[in-house]
Amino acid sequence: MPITPTAKIWMNGEMVDWDKAQIHILTHTLHYGMGVFEGIRAYETATGPAVFRLTEHMQRLHRSAHMMQMDMPYSVDVLVQATKDVVRASGLPSCYIRPIAYYGYGEMGLNTIPCTVDVAIACWPWGAYLGDDALTKGVRMKISSWRRHDHNIMPPASKTTGNYVNSSLAKVEALKAGYDEALLLNPQGMVSECTGENIFVVVDGTIVTPPSTAGALRGITQDSVTTIARDFGYEVRVGELSRTDLYTAEEMFVVGTAAEVSSVNSVDDRSIPCPGPMTLAIGEEYGRAVRGQVDKYKDWCEHVN
Repeated sequence: MPITPTAKIWMNGEMVDWDKAQIHILTHTLHYGMGVFEGIRAYETATGPAVFRLTEHMQRLHRSAHMMQMDMPYSVDVLVQATKDVVRASGLPSCYIRPIAYYGYGEMGLNTIPCTVDVAIACWPWGAYLGDDALTKGVRMKISSWRRHDHNIMPPASKTTGNYVNSSLAKVEALKAGYDEALLLNPQGMVSECTGENIFVVVDGTIVTPPSTAGALRGITQDSVTTIARDFGYEVRVGELSRTDLYTAEEMFVVGTAAEVSSVNSVDDRSIPCPGPMTLAIGEEYGRAVRGQVDKYKDWCEHVN
């Protein structure tokens, strides 16, 4: 999806004009993929824009950096305030937000110890990643020929820039084959996650989502949706899923900051009931929650003003 420029980007403690937010061609992370990032959304609410679970996203950014042995130069509180400043400067009622921490210019080679860590936060308008009608219409999925890496190769628990080469390969393969999105299996052949979303599958009336041990990122949207589903009285459990569980699913949906809640209508050309009643109820409630319209979830919305 094309990016629409906004007014300012926060870079290393300063607000910089969009067109001047530049890095050197020899920036370390550009060459070796060692950086960490987040995907966050701000939504329009009755009292102005609010960022969904902002503090938790920044805490995860810090955890990712810790796993990568990156020394973050800014605290969670500073990054939370910087995000609010960027959104406010954009003037947008809702937007997608991208914080990134990366190794900057000045050192080259695989040793990151002497490298400086730079941090930037940008935002821009961005619709639902899999389409604005993905909740009701559903998306076509393909099981990728690419496997999700395991915890002893590149830790999937860290939202690391280089990890997403795996996701990009799977995404492009699926699109070129005529599908909307790809599902990745782990080296043991069990379901892990999609290229940028966690997956939920209804099996015998129970909603099942793969564990982080399967190579799935522990998603903040995944956690939000699990809470909503249980509050509706649905049974949700974390458990392993096989390829055939996908083909015989009673319902299936994927979730993420960019994709929000999106139904799945088929996997490898095996049709799945879409949208399922649980999927639709959860997706609609999530849409209200992120906009501050559900009292018990209002703490998830961190207001900009």
